[in-house]
Amino acid sequence: MPITHLAVIAIVQGITEFLPISSSGHLLLVPAITGWSDHGLAIDIAAHSGSLCAVLLYFRRDIATAGKGLINLGLGQGGKDSRFLGYLLLASCPTIVVGAGVVAIEPNLFRNVEVIAWATLVGAVVLYVTDQFASSRGSLLQMKMSHALVIGVFQILALIPGASRAGVTITAGRLCGYSRTEAARFSMLTAIPVITAACAYNFLVLFQTGQSGLIAPALATAGLAFLSSLGAITLMMRWIRQASFTPLIIYRLILGFSLLAWTYGIQ
Repeated sequence: MPITHLAVIAIVQGITEFLPISSSGHLLLVPAITGWSDHGLAIDIAAHSGSLCAVLLYFRRDIATAGKGLINLGLGQGGKDSRFLGYLLLASCPTIVVGAGVVAIEPNLFRNVEVIAWATLVGAVVLYVTDQFASSRGSLLQMKMSHALVIGVFQILALIPGASRAGVTITAGRLCGYSRTEAARFSMLTAIPVITAACAYNFLVLFQTGQSGLIAPALATAGLAFLSSLGAITLMMRWIRQASFTPLIIYRLILGFSLLAWTYGIQ
């Protein structure tokens, strides 16, 4: 597989995974636009693994907090760290469970350009309205179980390519009254269990089907995805401390309408 192909996949995955613009939608568009063959499961796992490592590094303090919560639970103790861990799991489990069901029934459900276009547009409008009119008084220190559940239910929509996992979880966080930075922070943290579960399942598939080769291309893809993911996370967290998601929403609207025009053959 050409290094150019690997680089495009890794960079697209890295930049779009944590921005509210849908990584799955963009990855599906790469072969549709370029005419390249599908990059395969091993490269997909490598790209997502790189993104996972980036979010683990950037939010290492939050990961340490969750780790303390796990230790406290093992010791039969509670506390704020254990609650934080519980909220992360509660917000992640619905997507993992429903996603497993979708994979078992029809793995390629909704995977076409028309669905990506409409999901991109609808998600952009909902995020814009929510971001403009929701309050910004809450912090993750004040999170409630009901808020984690709302975010978890919204995250199920991320199974639709184009909806954007980051987009739907940030929208849910803003609806619950969290600031842009807090909503984005929790969105990225909930990606950790979801990506981990997806990578674990895909690794199992590779092992069972004997497709565990491609070590060098996979490592290159993972490294590039790690760097691009870390850059995207850093830039977005700095940006939203001072501004809104509007530029990304405008991008989604342009992309969605362009894809509809392409799908329906509008000149």
